[in-house]
Amino acid sequence: MSATQRPRSGRGKDFPAQVDAVLWASRALVGIAAASVAEVEDVVSVPHLRILVMVDTWGPLNLAAVAQALEVNPSNASRAVDRLIKAGLMDRRDAPEDRRNLNLTLTAEGKALVEKVSAHRRDSISAVLRRMTPEDRDSLTVALRRFAAAAGEPLDGDVLTLLWPPNR
Repeated sequence: MSATQRPRSGRGKDFPAQVDAVLWASRALVGIAAASVAEVEDVVSVPHLRILVMVDTWGPLNLAAVAQALEVNPSNASRAVDRLIKAGLMDRRDAPEDRRNLNLTLTAEGKALVEKVSAHRRDSISAVLRRMTPEDRDSLTVALRRFAAAAGEPLDGDVLTLLWPPNR
């Protein structure tokens, strides 16, 4: 039975229709995310953007935390971070709490790049939401917050974290 042929009760009893609705919405969000990444693809790759977003979202990180979050070897994370430092998007400094450890932070250019991607997404999502009724937007807000919480997302984080959730 196709998605368009499935009965939809609207009362939360048709789980396949609910899954389909979330899949349709995720396609729209992935399209918005992809378009925002395209804005900066001449500067950074998607994995490099992921590192910038992690540091922007979680604050200063050390290399081990980046490697763990990316689920890669520390040497791979180190090479990616080195590229970001050479590009002027990230800094590496002694951690104030432990000088044997290094903290990775964003430069002003790195922060501006993350903000550019986030602004593009925010504008695109705003355009979609404006085409909805205020009541539908309110219902969507409640539902998406519950969905994000069920998925383990921090509710106070930036929308960029939806693409690259931390390890669970």
